[in-house]
Amino acid sequence: MNAELKEIISKSNNIVFFGGAGVSTESGIPDFRSVDGLYSKKYKYPPEMMISHSFFKSKTEEFFDFYINKMIFLDAKPNSAHKKLAELEKEGKVKAVITQNIDGLHQAAGSKNVLELHGSVHRNYCMKCGKFHDVNFIINSKGIPKCDCGGIIKPDVVLYEESLKNEVIESAVYYIDQADVLIIGGTSLVVYPAAGLINYFKGSKLVLINKSSTPMDDRADLVINDSLGKVFED
Repeated sequence: MNAELKEIISKSNNIVFFGGAGVSTESGIPDFRSVDGLYSKKYKYPPEMMISHSFFKSKTEEFFDFYINKMIFLDAKPNSAHKKLAELEKEGKVKAVITQNIDGLHQAAGSKNVLELHGSVHRNYCMKCGKFHDVNFIINSKGIPKCDCGGIIKPDVVLYEESLKNEVIESAVYYIDQADVLIIGGTSLVVYPAAGLINYFKGSKLVLINKSSTPMDDRADLVINDSLGKVFED
């Protein structure tokens, strides 16, 4: 681990980690905006359209075809970043992990207090009766996943045109506001409202870890341009 980062972590027991797609790319989950990301591929419709609320409503079967094939990665395993954060939480150093990812890898690594800004592929609810269905039910459904009651099952993920859940945002704001150290990793910090969360931080050390530069680099006490997995390796 980077020596300066190691020292910052060793001196604090109130760390919050805020992560984006770059946390999971080393687990084999493609991000959206990089060269190999989803947005660079050619589809019948643009990916951001296919994972929008209106597309879900109007072309539900095509939505699920894309969603199941391109958004769910059940073979992905937590990488060294996920594992290290879970370890630091166990040691009482990391108080919360705030993530823009929907893959559940932080929980799989052992993190307990995970705030999922964009929801999770592992939670799915019937739009008619509210019954919970796990991710395997979605994957094994033919066509549009339907509940026993006949209702369409919707993944508990925040689609384009949908707003983030208030209680998750409020919780994220609370932890960032209280934090002594905020480590932001694997996000370009250009997508709002998530990127705006940084403005609530008033602690002592802001650390940015991302392969490329971000608009917030000049505000950070430490900037590391590298992959999360590498940075969090012992």
